[in-house]
Amino acid sequence: MNNTAKLKQLNRIRRLTRLMDTAFKVPGLGLKVGLDPIVGLIPGVGDVVSTATSAYIIFLATQFQLPKGMIGKMAMNVGLEFLVGAVPLLGDVFDAFFKSNVRNLALLEAHLQGTSPTLQADDDLDLASVSPSLGEVRSS
Repeated sequence: MNNTAKLKQLNRIRRLTRLMDTAFKVPGLGLKVGLDPIVGLIPGVGDVVSTATSAYIIFLATQFQLPKGMIGKMAMNVGLEFLVGAVPLLGDVFDAFFKSNVRNLALLEAHLQGTSPTLQADDDLDLASVSPSLGEVRSS
């Protein structure tokens, strides 16, 4: 995959991550949430839809030839969010703060910083779209 294709794929992952985890700011609290905790409010179906979207994000990330251990860590992030998210109300609050997709994007970007130096030069976000607090993904 050339740098243009990699950046296109990376930006697709960034957009989905932002949509699921940080798309909206809660007035008065300054907390950013995405569709994940909102969709999770739908009993039975919400957590499955959110987990399927997160699994798709991991699938997109695997196209960067990630080590199996990193893919496992990403899957554990999503699995934890699914398990705790299944608890009514408490799980949705957990989803709003844990942000498994943002965590996984941070893992992917850290991997790419070490393995794709030419990609970093071409990336407008300089492979740092995730803030250190894991609470925000800058849009691309």
